[in-house]
Amino acid sequence: MANHWWEIQILCDPGLEDLIFWRLDQFGCQGTSSETKGNSRLVQAYLPQEQAQLLDLAALSIGFRQDALTVSLPVPGVHWHLIEEEDWSITWKKYWQPESIGDRFIVCPAWLSPPEAPDRHILYLDPGIAFGTGSHATTQLCLESLEMRLGIDPQEEQNLVLADIGCGSGILSIGALLLGAHAVYAVDTDPLAVQATFCNGKINHLGGDRLITSQGSINELTETLPGPVDGILCNILAEVVIDLIPKFEAISKPTTWGVISGVLLDQAKPVADTLEQHGWMVATLWRRKEWCCFNIRRELDD
Repeated sequence: MANHWWEIQILCDPGLEDLIFWRLDQFGCQGTSSETKGNSRLVQAYLPQEQAQLLDLAALSIGFRQDALTVSLPVPGVHWHLIEEEDWSITWKKYWQPESIGDRFIVCPAWLSPPEAPDRHILYLDPGIAFGTGSHATTQLCLESLEMRLGIDPQEEQNLVLADIGCGSGILSIGALLLGAHAVYAVDTDPLAVQATFCNGKINHLGGDRLITSQGSINELTETLPGPVDGILCNILAEVVIDLIPKFEAISKPTTWGVISGVLLDQAKPVADTLEQHGWMVATLWRRKEWCCFNIRRELDD
């Protein structure tokens, strides 16, 4: 193992945060955190020294700049320095605290005791290097959308089966199960995300018969699902969502609904157009900061 790690710090506009996490994931960072600094967000990420040279870090900084200019947000400030190996695995965790989301969730780091909240579900999470801690606008929008869908009629929901495409840390899958869904089939192309989802299911005492994880995407779901699902969860970047929409039909029934996020406001129209072209209706469109969340359902013929 490396003896030293790069600690990368990015001070950014909140609207840029999800793009930064995506780019850090692509760069190979292991362990990330985020905290509020005034009107900005401070994102921190860690990478073994041997995996990146100074020129690589400079290229990463240029990527952040290009992302910001593309979405018309301020260019973030980026700094990096080396820390000892023994420090990196605990440094990022000290900034992450339990967080209330919506009306019915508290997302709690798995290594902390949750606050007293008898009227909320405690969702324990250890994201590892997978995306999804609950602090991002897109994740919060998705969890709040699930609150509107689930946990209202337990008798009706006890047989609901959902698909979580691009599950990341598993936060949406676990949230749906805590709200009463019967089972969630969670997939991600990243094996580390699949592992994180599996482990977080165990942390939340969810058995493998309720949270079924596998590596892949919709093609793999068509092979493992017992039948069409009742709901689809998908919190990925817009360009990936657009590619996936034509494939939703393969796992859907006429009554299937969906919660789709990871979409910047200025990307909403092409996503909505693609949904409409493939037989989906946008029931509601929620926004937070520069991001939006589609609540969709099948557009049935008269």
